[in-house]
This record gives sequence, structure tokens and C-alpha cells, in this order.
Amino acid sequence: MGLLSFFQGHGDIAALRPRLYRLAYAWCHDAGLADDLVQDTLARAMARRGQLQEQQALLGWMIAILKNVWYDHLRRSRAHENIDDWAEVIYCPGEAPDDACGKGQLIDCLRGAVSRLPMGQRQVLTLVDLEEMSYAETARILDIPVGTVMSRLARARSALKISMASRQVNRATPHLRRVI
Repeated sequence: MGLLSFFQGHGDIAALRPRLYRLAYAWCHDAGLADDLVQDTLARAMARRGQLQEQQALLGWMIAILKNVWYDHLRRSRAHENIDDWAEVIYCPGEAPDDACGKGQLIDCLRGAVSRLPMGQRQVLTLVDLEEMSYAETARILDIPVGTVMSRLARARSALKISMASRQVNRATPHLRRVI
């Protein structure tokens, strides 16, 4: 059975692929890598199609495979680091989103703020807020306790609120310069 016929029997691949890509891109911020991650996810799903028992669980099952593909990529690229330690590290603590964004670029600022979140927080935020998954489903996909989902989500939302609030303050404060 081919990949396309497998997914036709378990839901529409055209509907799943964009959601998987959106999550992969939110996690890695690289269009090419996100596409590769989704492709690997689909290939693994095909190879393990016998494990899926309920069609209603297809999305969660696919996202769990995507998470594993992503972690495998991280393990390969950072051979000397423990993935569990790395999941809470901030990618790039560089400039704040408000420094990097001009007027009218709220979406870019938000994406930048999300990209600066620790990986664990970013994954929970994208699954709960972007994909509208329940805490229990998110916990099952990421293989973490529900309490961890809740605390990571609270920390992620708080960090985004602070980041975006500082942007609003900077936008409201006019930049004055002295002219002589």
C-alpha cells in the first residue's frame, strides 16, 4: 500500500500536511527543515501504519511521530547534549522582539518572541494555542505530565505577554532627537 492510499483510508493528507508543517516550522524556524521533518513523519507513519488503531487518533499520532522526528534531528545535530536538558534552553537570547520590529510588524514580532521561547514551552504553546489540543492530549504527545504542560504554557504565555507589552510601550514612546 502506498503512502497516499494509506492516508486516504485514515483521513485527508492534504488536511494533515499543512498542520504538521506549521508545527514543524514553529519548532525549528527553517522552511526546508520543516518540510524534511514532515516528510520523515509521513514516511514513519507509513512504516508504522499498523500501530494506528483509531482514525480519531490520527492527528495526535502524527504529531507524536513529528515530535520524535524533531527530537531525532536534535540528537543528531547536538550529539554531546542531553535532549531533556536542551528542551528548556532558550535558543537565542539576543535582541528583544521590540528592538527587531518596526511599526506594523506585530506578527513578525510575535513570531520572533515565540522563537525565543525554550523549546519545551514553544512546543506546548503551539500544540495548545495553535492546534487547540487539550492539555491531556498535549501531555500524551510530548510524553510529559499534564502539570508540566500547564506550567510550561503559563511560563510561555507570561513571557509572550511581557515581550509584547514592552513592544507596545516602545511603540507608544516617540523617539525624539535633538535638532540644532
